[in-house]
Amino acid sequence: MDIKEKAEKLHKSGFNCAQSVLGACGEYTGLDDNTALAVSAGFGGGVRSGEICGAISGAVMAIGMAQQSDPANAETKAKTAAQTKELVKAFREKYGCVRCLELKQAGVSCAELIACASQLAEEIIRNK
Repeated sequence: MDIKEKAEKLHKSGFNCAQSVLGACGEYTGLDDNTALAVSAGFGGGVRSGEICGAISGAVMAIGMAQQSDPANAETKAKTAAQTKELVKAFREKYGCVRCLELKQAGVSCAELIACASQLAEEIIRNK
């Protein structure tokens, strides 16, 4: 099962967008399922306020965890920032925005956003 399928399966099981993406990225983050699902629980629905898409939030968490080095290291911080910008740029280019409420108003499904964000996260992480 690829990362997109894992993320979709989590979403179909009732988990929010952030949980679905972060949970699917376990092989890269080192997080066990329970930890990934717990830490990302509040990020769905645009942090429950319609703001930044939960799928993006889950992907950003996965990118940060995948660095697996000293989080205080300036090089690690810069790399994580650059990868986050790459993710957001690609997502914005595809959908025109990153805000949950706007994406929903445009009729984009959570399933589509989860698939996209999980695949982007994997591509970015693999291209460290």
